[in-house]
Amino acid sequence: MTAVGTNHMALAICTGCSIGNCIDAEKLTTAARESFKGITCLNHKALCSEAGLQELNRLVLENQVGRLAVAACSPRVKSDEFSLDGIYVDRINLREQIAWIMEPGNEDTQMCAEDHVKMVLAKLDSIKNNTPYVPEQLCSEVLVVGGGIAGISAALEGAAAGYRVHLVEKSDRLGGYAGRIYRTPYNEIDLSGRVREVMEHSKVEVHLETSIESISGEPGSFSVAIRNSNTATLEVGSVVTATGWRPYDPGKLSSLGYGSSRVKTLEEFEASVQTETPPDRVLFVLCAGSREADHLSYCSSYCCGAALKQALYIRELNPSAEVYIVYRDIRTPGFQEEFYKLVQADDAIFMTKGVIESVSDKGHEVEVVVGESLLGEQITLAADLVVLATGMVPNTTADLKLQYRLGKGLPELEYDFSDSHFICFPYETRRTGIYAAGTLRAPMDMEMSQEDGAGAMMKAIQCIECVSRGEAVHPRAGDMTYPELYMERCTDCKRCTEECPFGSYDETEKGTPLPNPARCRRCGICVGSCPERVIGFSDYSINSVSAMIKAVHVPDEFEEKPRVLVFVCENDAYPALDAAGVHRLKFSPFIRIIPVRCLGSVNKVWISDALSHGYDGILQIGCKPGDEYQCHFIHGSELTEQRGENLQDTLETMMLEPERIQTRFVEITEHHEIQGIINDFVEELELIGPNPFKDM
Repeated sequence: MTAVGTNHMALAICTGCSIGNCIDAEKLTTAARESFKGITCLNHKALCSEAGLQELNRLVLENQVGRLAVAACSPRVKSDEFSLDGIYVDRINLREQIAWIMEPGNEDTQMCAEDHVKMVLAKLDSIKNNTPYVPEQLCSEVLVVGGGIAGISAALEGAAAGYRVHLVEKSDRLGGYAGRIYRTPYNEIDLSGRVREVMEHSKVEVHLETSIESISGEPGSFSVAIRNSNTATLEVGSVVTATGWRPYDPGKLSSLGYGSSRVKTLEEFEASVQTETPPDRVLFVLCAGSREADHLSYCSSYCCGAALKQALYIRELNPSAEVYIVYRDIRTPGFQEEFYKLVQADDAIFMTKGVIESVSDKGHEVEVVVGESLLGEQITLAADLVVLATGMVPNTTADLKLQYRLGKGLPELEYDFSDSHFICFPYETRRTGIYAAGTLRAPMDMEMSQEDGAGAMMKAIQCIECVSRGEAVHPRAGDMTYPELYMERCTDCKRCTEECPFGSYDETEKGTPLPNPARCRRCGICVGSCPERVIGFSDYSINSVSAMIKAVHVPDEFEEKPRVLVFVCENDAYPALDAAGVHRLKFSPFIRIIPVRCLGSVNKVWISDALSHGYDGILQIGCKPGDEYQCHFIHGSELTEQRGENLQDTLETMMLEPERIQTRFVEITEHHEIQGIINDFVEELELIGPNPFKDM
C-alpha cells in the first residue's frame, strides 16, 4: 500500500477471538461516529484473515485514510498484519485487556470498550504528522577501538558486510592479550592469520599507536579526533569499543603468598614458559582473589580454562613434573568440558576441592595448607611454584573522551564492566550508537570474545542502517518519532538534560538543552521531566495523552461507577496485563488503560488533568527499579518514585486523599500480581469515595 498523506481517520473493529461475544461492535461504531464526525468504520469477524485484510486495505484506499485505529487484539501481536505503508496505525486492545478479562455482555464492560475506542481516536485526532530525523552528514563507516581478539573480529565482520572500518589500537601491534600468550587453551584460534587478514583488508584502515582524543556527535554522524604522530579526524556512524582487560592486582593477594619469587600469576607464568622449563612441582590456586567480597565477587570465566591449559604446558615441557590444582569449582562451560576431561585423564595432574588457608615460602619450597578438602580434612601440599589464577578486570573506557552530557567514558557497572544493562541486548551501552564487545563487556574467554566482537559489529551496522531511515534502534525498534522542543517556553531548568538516561541532550553554559535526536531512545522521560510542556513527540505529547484522558465520560457520583486511570509501562507491565488476559484473570471494568513509553515519561500535567476531569484514582504500573531488575530505560521507574512528592503536592493543592495516586512495579511474568494490584486499588477507591471534582 502506498502512502496517502491525509489525516482522515478510520476505525476497524474485529469481532473474532471472543471479542464479539463480549462486546457489541455496532455500539462501538455508533459511539465512534457520535464522537468523531466523518470517521469511516469497518466491522469484521476476522480482521487479520486474508479476507479481513483485503477489506481493510480497500477501506483505507477508497477513503484516503491517513490514521487508522484497529480495535482487535493486543498491539504486541499481529504487528506485521496491521502495518500499512504511509498510514499511522494505533491499536485498541479489546481482546486481552477487555474481552478476556471482563464480564461478557455487561454494561460496564461495554462502556469500558467504548471509552478505550474514544481514547485512541482522540489521540489520533490530536497527533501531528511526523517527518523522521536523519543527520545531515550521514556516515556509514564504523570505528572499532581496541585491536585484540574482539576488535579484530568486529573489524573483519564489518568489512565482510561491506562497511569501511577504522581499527584504532594504542599499542604498536594487534592481538591484545591473545598476542602475548604461549598457546590457546583448546579450540585453536589462528591469531596471526586473523591479524594478517585485517591488516591486508581493503575496507579496514588500521591505526596503530593511536589514541582517541574525543568522540562527539550522534549516531550516523560521530566525529572522532585521533592522535598518533599527527592529529586527524574520522567521521563514523557508530562505534564498537573492545578495549579488553587486565589481571586483578596481585599486590592485594599477599595472603596467598604473592610477593615471593615462588608465587606467580597466570599471566606471569604464561610469559615464563616461553623461555623457561617449568619446575617439578607446580600448584595452581583457582579463584585467587575472585568470588570474594573483599576482592572480585564475580567469576571471571576464563581462569579455570587458562589454569588447565597451563597444567598441560607443564606436563609437555617437563614430563616428570607433578601438577596440583586446588579449586572451589571447576567452571568449564560448553566445549571446554571436553578439554577438562582431557586434563583429568593425566595421572600426574592432581585436583582437589578446597579453601586455601595459608601459603608459606619455606626457602626451598612453598607450603600450601588446604582446608575443606574432598578428603574432609586439612591437607598440606608442597610445591616449587604456586600459580595464582587471578580474575579479570575490564580496561577503563575513560580514554574514549566522549563528549556526552553524562561523562567521558561509558557508564560502568559495580565491577567496572561496561554497562550493557540489557540481558536481551547485550552489546548496548547507555550511549546510543556505541557498543561494547569482549572482556570490556563481561568476563569471557578468547573464543567468546571473537563471537562477541562479531555480534557488537552487527549491532553497530544495524544502528547505521536504522539512523539512515530515521528509526530508533533499541528498545523501541522502528520508532521514527523524536523529541521536538518548543524553545520559546523553555526556562533552562536543566531537568531534561539531567534526567535523560542516555545523554541525548547537551546544553549551553546557560543550561539551554541542545538535542541530539539520533542519540534518543524514544523513552519520553524528557516529556515527563519538563514542567513547561516544552518537549513532545509527534504521536506522544502532553496534548495527545491529555486528549485521551479527557475522551472518557466520567459518571457522576450517584451512578457509583468509579473511573480509574491506569498508566501502564509498555515494556513489562503491559505484557503482564496481556498475560493476565491470556489466563482469563478477571479485572474491574472501571479501569481505563493508557500505555506509556516509560513510567518516567508520565508528566504531572496528565495527573492534574485526570483528577480535574473526575477520575477517582490514578495507578501507575511500571518495570521494577533497582540493580536486581532494572527499568528498560535505566532509571525511569526510579524517577517516578522520586517525583512522587510532586504528585502528593498536587493532591494536597486539590484537597484530595493521598491514596488516590499509587505507583506499583511488576516483572513481565507477574500477571497474577498485576491483577491483584489493579483490583485492590479499585476496591480501595470505592471505600474512599468519589472524586469531588466529578460534577465540576
